[in-house]
Amino acid sequence: MPKLAIVATIEVAPGRRDEFLPLLMAHRARCLKDEPGTLQFDPLVPRDDDTKVLLYEVYQDDAAFDAHFNGPSIARLREEAAGMIVKLQGTRCNFVA
Repeated sequence: MPKLAIVATIEVAPGRRDEFLPLLMAHRARCLKDEPGTLQFDPLVPRDDDTKVLLYEVYQDDAAFDAHFNGPSIARLREEAAGMIVKLQGTRCNFVA
């Protein structure tokens, strides 16, 4: 099965992005260390919108993403960031060969 890329946008409550980012970076470190199928996890911050965080993620396959999305690290992030995340939108992408 081919690799899977996720392009996601997290909308953060106004004034909470600086509080959210360290939690997200800790989540990133856990994922890259503890989830063998998580190959890349890059948070990006738009220059012109301080309520958004973009993510570019690469997984070994769909099963690896499902394990990530239902795993303990993301559960911890959801708990720690309660009230900070307003909306999460992600798009599953295939690589063009």
